Amino acid sequence: MIILLRNYEADSALWGNQFSILCFPMNSIRVLHFSSLLIAKTFALGFLALIVFFPYPTSGMTPPALTLQAGDYTETLSSYDTARFMRLDTRIIYHPSLRSEITDTNFCPSEKIICSLSLSRVIRQHSHTAIKSAIDTTALRAFVKTLADNVIQEPVDVKFSVADGNVIIAEPEKVGRRLREEESFTLLVRALTTSEAKTLSITLPTEITQPKLVASDRERLGLKELIGEGRTNFKGSPKNRIYNIKRALEQFKNIIIAPGEEFSFVDYLGEVDGEHGYLPELVIKNNQTTPEFGGGICQVSTTVFRAAIYSGLKITERRNHAYPVQYYKPYGMDATIYIPKPDLAFVNNTPGAILVQPTIEDTELTFRFYGTNDGRVTKVDGPHILARGGDGSMKTVFTQEVNNSEGENFIRDSFWSNYKSPSLYPHPGQETNYTEKPAGWSKKQWEEYKKLRP
Repeated sequence: MIILLRNYEADSALWGNQFSILCFPMNSIRVLHFSSLLIAKTFALGFLALIVFFPYPTSGMTPPALTLQAGDYTETLSSYDTARFMRLDTRIIYHPSLRSEITDTNFCPSEKIICSLSLSRVIRQHSHTAIKSAIDTTALRAFVKTLADNVIQEPVDVKFSVADGNVIIAEPEKVGRRLREEESFTLLVRALTTSEAKTLSITLPTEITQPKLVASDRERLGLKELIGEGRTNFKGSPKNRIYNIKRALEQFKNIIIAPGEEFSFVDYLGEVDGEHGYLPELVIKNNQTTPEFGGGICQVSTTVFRAAIYSGLKITERRNHAYPVQYYKPYGMDATIYIPKPDLAFVNNTPGAILVQPTIEDTELTFRFYGTNDGRVTKVDGPHILARGGDGSMKTVFTQEVNNSEGENFIRDSFWSNYKSPSLYPHPGQETNYTEKPAGWSKKQWEEYKKLRP
């Protein structure tokens, strides 16, 4: 015999309703698949009778309040909160020994034959409603996902420093923590469906995540002493330029360059735009000096370049700026970068890893490289100004020479810089179109200018 049952489910602590279809063939209950229109009509009419016979319950089961502990994180949920994860299903149970909860078993809101077909008198006389709680798995999984976001703690690498020429541990590493979401979900389902307590305290499982760099790496990687450093001064920089320098510096703190690894400045720098925390400032681009996000980053790349030079590392990619920039004195030892090219690149050719650590003191930026001193000797000759034009153009060169502990040379590189006149790259509001060759300009400079300013 077919009937339609009404289910109850919790939603923001208010019980809504759903419907489920059951069949009563005298003393058993099973789900039927409807295959005829007649059965479907009978089911619908039986449902109408059942609404009258079995009214909604006036009170529901109260879910427990929860106190959840996951590592150092604690979250408390009231019973009102946990009701979001529960629903109450109402079912009719038939048993010969039960007396019906229906006050008038003879009552029928329609033709009696319809009630007889859908709910026999025997069933109406021996039926009883039962309430069972169930988990709303979708709501609970969403909660566990949000909880995981709150629990997560990213690991923090050890921070090294230097004292008396030796690498020391400035701040120890910190392990991270993540919530085991699937195990936590299972644990919450079990607690909510089996416990009858009004309040529950549950410790949820977590896993530890290790930092990439730990204190013991100092010895393992051979981070023993200072092997070289580079310095620049950005005195006179506008505030946006100073801000961008400090922002870019965050990308290069505590970098470890493995033996034989080629370092790429652009790769470590990452995206440069407003969304990544940079401000507009002057850059040299498209034959102009114009504001763009990240102006001033070349202060960082230039300082890294100098540290690599004085550490005796092999430079594989470097380009000078288009014209001499006052922040990069002495002229000839700068390194311009722009995503994706040009880049600054060099190879760690030492026997151990290299730890990169930048610092700022007042307006002086310093990059220090720590690693293993293999006895190499680095000599830098220059930079020398080979030519200087009245328009500010300039040609320079310096040489890096590196010998091993036996005195044998294994690097001898010269770095040439050809700087053009700053007037070829006017600042905003300074654009000037010359119709005649300015005094002091060479014929070659004038030809270059006409190419840029036809």
